[in-house]
Amino acid sequence: MKKAYDLQTGGVDENDPMGRNPLRLMLVDDHSMVRMGFVTLLGTERDFEIVAEAEDAAQALEMYRIHRPDVTLMDAKMPGESGIDALRKIRREFPGARVIILTTYDFEEPVFAAMEAGAAGYVLKSVKRDELVALVRRVHSGGRRFPAGMAERFARRQPREKLSPRELETLDLVRRGFSNKDIGSALGVSENTVKAHVKSILQKLGVGDRAEAVAAGFERGLFKDV
Repeated sequence: MKKAYDLQTGGVDENDPMGRNPLRLMLVDDHSMVRMGFVTLLGTERDFEIVAEAEDAAQALEMYRIHRPDVTLMDAKMPGESGIDALRKIRREFPGARVIILTTYDFEEPVFAAMEAGAAGYVLKSVKRDELVALVRRVHSGGRRFPAGMAERFARRQPREKLSPRELETLDLVRRGFSNKDIGSALGVSENTVKAHVKSILQKLGVGDRAEAVAAGFERGLFKDV
């Protein structure tokens, strides 16, 4: 019978009466200090083993293929492809992958995107150690967890049209206070085209004016630099 892996000694725990296999974890974050922090938080659990670390989406997929962790903790926002992009790619190859998305903000749209992509959980990086440990164990056993009320809102919401890349660019410039004329110059399109983009944005977001569109953009986490 296999013994439990002890992170503190680097070997098996001979005192573990259950002879459990270690719960194998992968950490994905582009900041090494953040990864070190999570190693510190989770390393005190005698049956947890950090088997792999990655700093971007491509490396996350590569490391997952090699190590097949039980649970992956993935940063939502990384340079290049996001954690949600990495999640989609991992789940495409490994449908049973259990991934917890870590984030600084619990904006509505990224949470829904994570749920749609098959995440098992979505939690703020400010989570307390005991809560994170409990979440990892819950996800490992097949459970899921998202911010309060999000699962119910996700189940109730009507299919929502996504903004096109050009509409997202337009909305970002609206947020920065650009006029339609200025937006047209920045994007290399006519003012009438900008007006059409703005009209489409308002319809898709279900709002009545530019200020409400910007507020909805913040609420749904549509701005990349926020």
